Amino acid sequence: MSMLFASLGRAIVSQLHVRMLLLTLAPFLISVVLWGVILWQTLQPLIDWIQDVFSRYDGFRIAGDVLGTFGLDALKVVLVPHIAMWMLLPLMILTALVFIGALAMPAISRHVGDRHYPMLEKRRGGSISGSLWIALSSFLVFIALWVITVPLTLIPLLGFLIHPLLWGWLTCRVIAYDALAEHADAQERREIMRRYRWPLLMIGTAAGALGTVPAVLWLGGVLSVILFPLLAAISIWLYVLVFTFSGLWFQHYCLAVLADYRQENGRIE
Repeated sequence: MSMLFASLGRAIVSQLHVRMLLLTLAPFLISVVLWGVILWQTLQPLIDWIQDVFSRYDGFRIAGDVLGTFGLDALKVVLVPHIAMWMLLPLMILTALVFIGALAMPAISRHVGDRHYPMLEKRRGGSISGSLWIALSSFLVFIALWVITVPLTLIPLLGFLIHPLLWGWLTCRVIAYDALAEHADAQERREIMRRYRWPLLMIGTAAGALGTVPAVLWLGGVLSVILFPLLAAISIWLYVLVFTFSGLWFQHYCLAVLADYRQENGRIE
């Protein structure tokens, strides 16, 4: 546990470094441009499709009854736009995650490795294709669980409990791979992921709790629908910032345990 908290402290210090703050700009700008085009082309057709589905299958009456049970009748007015927003949000998360993995994690690995672990040999057991596969396959599971649990997000306390857990699993799977890709070989990566899976999940879940902050922006009722383009841009930046900080925390922790693992097993060359 001491190593867990020590790596947290180092990650906070690293996040305040000018280089790490600037590192969030490229993924953010690319994501905003990409999602500006996507929203311009798809948001209204998506809203129209959901409206049509609800009209065909008596969805407005059913949803009104369910919302009324929880005292959330006011949400009926913006129900369809909210559903569209919640459907797009996981894709925004994937965008930020892929860009962080492709653009930020190599720089994070160099920054942390060169400054704090200059003597740790780089065995390059990961690859860009491996990182993309882990990200996409993990996201498919994540999106399925996200869709299944969307109705529960209407109950705020359950929403704030479910999302950190989903985030914890996703960030642990994806960012831990990227954190070890440069320095660990394939066997070391598998062994560390197995041996330290609970601390890694704790880091991911803590990052997941931070990841619920952008989701709060979608709880503003009519105002959140009106300001959706602005809120989408803010959410993307917050997700990029959360992923960058998570990457730093994972990087510090993974390199620390990798150094210990090699020392224990006499694998330092």
